[in-house]
Amino acid sequence: MEENNNMQQYQAKDYKNQQPVRWCPGCGDHAVLNVLHKAMAELGVPPYKTAVISGIGCSSRLPYYMNTYGFHTIHGRGGAVATGFKVANPDMTVWQVCGDGDGLAIGGNHFIHEVRRNVDLNLLLLNNKIYGLTKGQYSPTSDRGFVSKSSPYGTTEDPFIPAELAFGARGTFFARSIDVELKISQEVMLAAAKHKGLSIVELLQNCMIFNNGIHNYITDRATRADRTIHLVHGEKMIFGAEKNKGLVQDGFGLKAVTIGEDGYTIDDVLVHDAHCESNFLHQQLAMMDGHDLPLAIGVIREVDAPNYDTAVAEQVAEVKAKKGFTCLHDMILSGDTWEVK
Repeated sequence: MEENNNMQQYQAKDYKNQQPVRWCPGCGDHAVLNVLHKAMAELGVPPYKTAVISGIGCSSRLPYYMNTYGFHTIHGRGGAVATGFKVANPDMTVWQVCGDGDGLAIGGNHFIHEVRRNVDLNLLLLNNKIYGLTKGQYSPTSDRGFVSKSSPYGTTEDPFIPAELAFGARGTFFARSIDVELKISQEVMLAAAKHKGLSIVELLQNCMIFNNGIHNYITDRATRADRTIHLVHGEKMIFGAEKNKGLVQDGFGLKAVTIGEDGYTIDDVLVHDAHCESNFLHQQLAMMDGHDLPLAIGVIREVDAPNYDTAVAEQVAEVKAKKGFTCLHDMILSGDTWEVK
């Protein structure tokens, strides 16, 4: 991310364009778009130094509504295009937007490799557990037994969990929020943009038409505080409407307890360390689903590691200096050549 050296102040409206937003009324994508505009304004990176790149899907329409550079690419290939764009334009701040279908089905291979390479991109993964654009087929994140147009008797497979894929590919940054948690969504987007490397933000989002209420068990105002936990680096893992519950170590696993009951005190509650090199605890936190243990939102993992685009730029500069190349023509003619007559 480029530092805003001239301290110019931007507002959310500076990142909006005049295109009418064509998502269904009530779609969670509206909230994501509005928060992204605000996050960009707070970051202060000029619109002309920002690019938003997507694949295919409802969420992938987002670049149309940005007053930045943007690409609406082909299905599943947003990661490949974003990687190429960032390597060719290392000074740009690049956001990739994808859905659970676009990003984890046809784009799944690109997803794991951009994570593995640790490209300096900010990836927003909007997860509504359904194919919305193509009218309601089950997606790679749909739960086993889920009934849809393409699984009328229920799916017979287990879903991908985005965090599990990210950690399996040695991801350095993973955060999560919910479309109704606007403040936390902005918080994790800001953290993602400031991280040097591939930053994944999973946004649990509601599809009003084909999967309405899929996240109700965690978004319901009456129970949200007891079914989610907002993780903050360096702070105790406390949750609950009365802030009287916490996560403690239970063997190699985690357990939710009530502070002051069964002998548990505040000292027993774990402190979140997002910067720990080992992802063992981070994966346990990210796998919590809001049922037996609260769903983790906020920045779950944030560690430093070499990133791909910087390494490529350094390598190119080193080879150019060593070989004396000044242009592509010089490089092509530097090796063995011959003439065909």
